[in-house]
Amino acid sequence: MPQLKKHQSDLKEYLDEQVDIYNCTDFIENDPISLPHRFSKLQDREIIGFWTAMLSWGLRKTIIKSGERLLELMDNAPYDFIMNHKEADRAPFLTFKHRTFNDVDTLYFLEFFQHYYKEHNSLETAFLLPAGVFDIEQSLTQFHHTFFSYPDAPHRTRKHVANPAKKSTAKRINMFLRWMVRRDDKGVDFGVWKKMNPKDLMIPLDVHVDKVARKLGLLERKQTDWRSVKELTENLRHFDPDDPVKYDYALFGVGILQKDEGRLKSK
Repeated sequence: MPQLKKHQSDLKEYLDEQVDIYNCTDFIENDPISLPHRFSKLQDREIIGFWTAMLSWGLRKTIIKSGERLLELMDNAPYDFIMNHKEADRAPFLTFKHRTFNDVDTLYFLEFFQHYYKEHNSLETAFLLPAGVFDIEQSLTQFHHTFFSYPDAPHRTRKHVANPAKKSTAKRINMFLRWMVRRDDKGVDFGVWKKMNPKDLMIPLDVHVDKVARKLGLLERKQTDWRSVKELTENLRHFDPDDPVKYDYALFGVGILQKDEGRLKSK
């Protein structure tokens, strides 16, 4: 990638500056990650974090509003509700909708969580291959199979939990993994899943990250798919091989807030 090599030093400096700007606690309030930040218990963070991440398309304030509605329906105690609710307690969830995510999807998410947490202590286990190995592509595919392995899994709900085997960018699930796995002293990501390494994560590739990455010469593939995610992440590993996904803050921050347009146009 000639453009990347030519500007590599300057580009790394620029991106590191943007990471410092956006990877801070000020980022939390207006981002969906604010919802799991309301809790200290691991399982509470996992449940509302995963569910909110799976709803994360559209305006962030709308995503947060939908997540808050889910918390209300779960009595603001996600893990306790999941473990102890009865079938009749699911009736109020029939009114929950977020864009194309409807009551059928909602009821299956409840079913999955209840089945799963009665057998496992943490959602992290569902992403680990035999012998506790984590391989991002295989692990996401395995997770997809696990998620839809319970009785009467609706076919329509599969579109809400991405599978890279279907060429998806898996943006939302990669974002959730960033939340749970990345660890630093900035206070945004949780870093509570210790069996995975941040160096193995993939960039959450949404329209904002995609646009900025292309302007900066970090992504050349014409399509936006799983191969694009791999290309971009590999290029970001040149800047930080141990934590390439930290640059999600830089690319997303610049893209969503329309910062530094002059700099982007000059690349």
